[in-house]
Amino acid sequence: MTAEMSWSGGAFGDRARCVLAPNPDIMTLDGTNTWVLREPGARRSIVVDPGPEMLEHLDAVAEAAGDVAVVLLTHGHLDHAEAARPFAERMRCGVRALDPGHRLGEEGLVDGDVVVVDGLEVHVVGTPGHTSDSLSFLLPQERAVLTGDTVLGRGTTVVAHPDGKLGAYLGSLERLHALAEAREVTEVWPGHGPVITDALAALDFYLAHRQERLAQVRDALASVEDRAADDVARQVVERVYVDVDPVLWGAAELSVRAQIEYLRGG
Repeated sequence: MTAEMSWSGGAFGDRARCVLAPNPDIMTLDGTNTWVLREPGARRSIVVDPGPEMLEHLDAVAEAAGDVAVVLLTHGHLDHAEAARPFAERMRCGVRALDPGHRLGEEGLVDGDVVVVDGLEVHVVGTPGHTSDSLSFLLPQERAVLTGDTVLGRGTTVVAHPDGKLGAYLGSLERLHALAEAREVTEVWPGHGPVITDALAALDFYLAHRQERLAQVRDALASVEDRAADDVARQVVERVYVDVDPVLWGAAELSVRAQIEYLRGG
């Protein structure tokens, strides 16, 4: 995995540039990564996750992208999708997403779709779990996958209960792991944080971490006297996430609720 480092985006491979949005905080890390994808020598580009509606950022994306053929969304959270419609209207293109509510135009995105622009291929991989509408985008020519919030460049992500589901998320990690194991993917280009140059090691870590947390939650639940209490998730967080900054406990509680639902067969 990539060690902690200063991150500011930049060019990656022959086909990608990351434009970092100036929206850093405890949840977005250094900010949202907006990805501009273009085949070498091509005129048109694909923009993935325009990010927040911040004029400074959108100007930078427009300058990097030039002629935009389409905007794609990994998922609908505001830090990724808020600017999608206004940016697409500015660039006179459509927005494709799994959730119809985030689309501009008639075309959506589903698992197995291939988006082709001037020779550039982007393969859509359904990776629900962080949210129900989460997608990843595989670039076979780069052996890289854009993961949105499914895999982050630093730390781990939240399974955003109730929309996010742990069972689906574990399945998505297994699917990405299989791609990495087959060497179809060697790098992760995430929605937040730095590029990961060893995709297989990152996915090994993510899967092991989830199983470790799940075991901790199971043990913590056993020590909670009233497991039907309204604050049972908070009680579990206070037992399991002692190694995490309390400012993140609200987000941790979402993941714990998803884990409790999973352990109860939901």
